[in-house]
Amino acid sequence: MIILGIDPGYAIVGYGIIEYKNNRYRVLDYGVITTPASMPLPSRLLKVFDETYVLLEKWNPDALSLEEIFFTTNAKTAVAVSEARGAIIVASEKLRVPVFEYTPLQVKSAVVGYGKAEKFQVQDMTRVLLNLKSIPKPDDAADALAVAICHAHCSCSLLSKAH
Repeated sequence: MIILGIDPGYAIVGYGIIEYKNNRYRVLDYGVITTPASMPLPSRLLKVFDETYVLLEKWNPDALSLEEIFFTTNAKTAVAVSEARGAIIVASEKLRVPVFEYTPLQVKSAVVGYGKAEKFQVQDMTRVLLNLKSIPKPDDAADALAVAICHAHCSCSLLSKAH
């Protein structure tokens, strides 16, 4: 199974593409999509859509796993990130790639085994699970790889329950 994990944003979108096969992970690609602050929000959303679409076309994943957003203070930022998530979901829908959404708690639980794990613990465990020499940089890419790992864990546990 090939999974595209996304850590959504409108300034920086982290992405990580993994293959999960026979209980083993293989990193295919990771990085970020960035948009300059000087760019109007509609143009930023279009860039997020376009670059997500290119990743989906290139890697043809079986699933797109997306982290749900959780904001407690800045409503303006929450709305813009929600709009970016919409652009990502539409790109995925356009290519008929199923979208799966996970809360930060679910991601932490799947990767570390503890829902209240610290960010560094999640990133380091992501490094270990993916057999990488160092934690992927920038942080948004590491977070996206963690979201992809979460989907691998969750989808396999759902499959085993179906049998």
